[in-house]
Amino acid sequence: MIITRIYTGDDGQSHMEDFDLADHPNPESLLSVTSLVFRSHEPGRFSDWHRESRRNYIITVSGEGEIGLGDGTTHKIGPGRVMLVEDLTGQGHTTRVTSSLPRVTVAIPLADQTPTPLV
Repeated sequence: MIITRIYTGDDGQSHMEDFDLADHPNPESLLSVTSLVFRSHEPGRFSDWHRESRRNYIITVSGEGEIGLGDGTTHKIGPGRVMLVEDLTGQGHTTRVTSSLPRVTVAIPLADQTPTPLV
């Protein structure tokens, strides 16, 4: 299963990378969750620079969005995309709803709040 990870790099900027759950050095740390929260954001909604307050999976259920990073790149996020959001420090990222319909997501906090670097 491919997951997109948003994390803080050594430069204090948020970065994105895809990884396969089977290749993670400690996959058990990614399987225990505490709850889930559904969210709906209206078309055009923009969230300026922010960091996550805890490690979460964010799964887009419907609608589309984009993630903005400090290097100026934006990344499209559509239905079915599973993201592991771990940028708890640094500048963070922006989010924007780009679809004409609301973007519905489910946020799933991980029980283990210690980010594990990928190898």
